[in-house]
Amino acid sequence: MIVEQSKEIIAEVNKAFIGKNDIVEKVLMTIYAGGHVLLEDCPGVGKTTLALAFSKVIGLSNKRIQFTTDTLPSDITGFNMFNRETNQFEYREGAANCQLLLADEINRTSPKTQSALLEVMEEHTISIDGQTFALPEPFICIATQNPLGFAGTQPLPESQLDRFMVCLSIGYPSLENQMKIINAQRYHNPLQDVKTVASAQNVLEVQNYLTSIKVKDTVLAYAIRLCEETREHPLVELGISPRGVAALIKMARANAVLRERNYVIPEDVQNVFCDVCAHRLVLRPQAQVEGVSARKLLQDIMAVIKPPTRTER
Repeated sequence: MIVEQSKEIIAEVNKAFIGKNDIVEKVLMTIYAGGHVLLEDCPGVGKTTLALAFSKVIGLSNKRIQFTTDTLPSDITGFNMFNRETNQFEYREGAANCQLLLADEINRTSPKTQSALLEVMEEHTISIDGQTFALPEPFICIATQNPLGFAGTQPLPESQLDRFMVCLSIGYPSLENQMKIINAQRYHNPLQDVKTVASAQNVLEVQNYLTSIKVKDTVLAYAIRLCEETREHPLVELGISPRGVAALIKMARANAVLRERNYVIPEDVQNVFCDVCAHRLVLRPQAQVEGVSARKLLQDIMAVIKPPTRTER
């Protein structure tokens, strides 16, 4: 049932977001794993369209906030306002009070505003003047950012990057897919064709089911060894944290579910390793001098650390 539901969700999203089925799959896997998605790419490749399509297909309440240099933390978390009639302070909701938050161009705002998302993303709560408000479940943040070096961008702090389960790069579509995109937009917005085929309750059920997916000790040890290698690598300043290891296992479980298995194999770990870990690495200046990217370094680690054999599993 989960596989059939997932196929329906992917098919509907693909009506509006054409030609990147692997990206759609990984966003869905992240939602199933209860994580947050960071989409990093140049403007105009469909990052916002992808997020809006998912919110419509799954039937989640959603809000969008466009980050700019003057965006305030209260725009995200909300604030208390004094009501003269009741003579009391009343809470006014911010953009984060929803099930799917689209944080557009998150790296165009100040670090103070970016930090307002830390509690929201980790604890799914908002604290205002000593009061804590719980967010609706499931809560998912899909954030977009332009590559560093674009006008007005500034890097996210490492603590916030670590809270994103995956970082995905969409890339440019092929010539054939660009033709499909232009033709689909000829008469109307393709988002209008997208139908709701799931609900928040369906997502919560899958998230609960994921905890039952089996991970053998040998596969778990393999995932941990991959992450530990990043902490000891001479070109890495900051390796994968324990939160990153936990995110890798959750994503591996979600990958197994979409492949119709109730157990994790090393291939599940390998399929999501770069997406989960690349944005968490802080490389030394020497890596840039040698032209080594985070993804290339992780691929080299996977080539060195051998997965358990079938007899070991």
